[in-house]
Amino acid sequence: MRVKNTVQVITASSILGLKPTGVEGLASTLLANGLVTKVGAAQTIVEVPPLNHLYEAGRPGGSVQNVKALKKFSLSLSNTIQSHASKEKFLLVLGGDCSILIGVMLGLKRRGTYGLFFFDGHADFFSEETSITGEAADMDLALVTGRGPEILTNIHGVRPYVRDENVVHLGQRDLEETIHYNSPDIRNTSIECLDAVFIRDHGVENAIQRIAEKLDNNSVDGFWVHFDTDVIEDGSNPAVDYRLPGGLTIEECQHMLSYIFSKYNVVGMTVSIFNPRLDYDGKIARTLVDLLGEVLH
Repeated sequence: MRVKNTVQVITASSILGLKPTGVEGLASTLLANGLVTKVGAAQTIVEVPPLNHLYEAGRPGGSVQNVKALKKFSLSLSNTIQSHASKEKFLLVLGGDCSILIGVMLGLKRRGTYGLFFFDGHADFFSEETSITGEAADMDLALVTGRGPEILTNIHGVRPYVRDENVVHLGQRDLEETIHYNSPDIRNTSIECLDAVFIRDHGVENAIQRIAEKLDNNSVDGFWVHFDTDVIEDGSNPAVDYRLPGGLTIEECQHMLSYIFSKYNVVGMTVSIFNPRLDYDGKIARTLVDLLGEVLH
């Protein structure tokens, strides 16, 4: 049993940080493939209204796209996290796009001090000025660590929602792209960045050792795991909107997640970015459900 508490599934099917191309179907698709049984979750599903009807294309004045709607959604999700977080529950939040992390980390910050394991093929560290899309999914890690417009980074005056020194980023493989577009470099912060090249060249056990060196003496109330499915290598999971060659294998992800859940006080997990419209035979959805079942149950 990886997770000792009751798993509570929360759906947060927002596309406000990306675009309405299919990621809004992530939660319903994984649930239809038996996720509740696989992870041993409570039968009652908590639904956070995604407010997708507020989506607007474009970014007036160069701002983050849908910034006001994102704040409203993030507040709602934050309140849900606060009301359901407890020692008896493990929260499994199903996106949507990865901007759902804003509401999650805001909710946790209002309860205490939490760390973050961030699995993602992208750094998600663009600024308003350097993002070519304006999508919050380009910059969710920057936003939750306090970088970006105050309307999203300082809700309730509690910026940052998570401190750099309490964050480990795993699986980045978009370094060339971030350099090309002049994105702030995650490696110039105190965030521990174990990218896909490091994990592939040095192995999962070395990555685990680096995690331990970074976090074992940190004084936090607990940790959250963010799992953007595009961290998985492209051949196994092409069902994402922004594809990149390479990535981590399912086995590498499972090994690291299993270690994290067994070693640290993880209070919950977000799953985001899987687009079932691009999963033409349903195999990827079944693979993701199996992966979550292995590490959570």
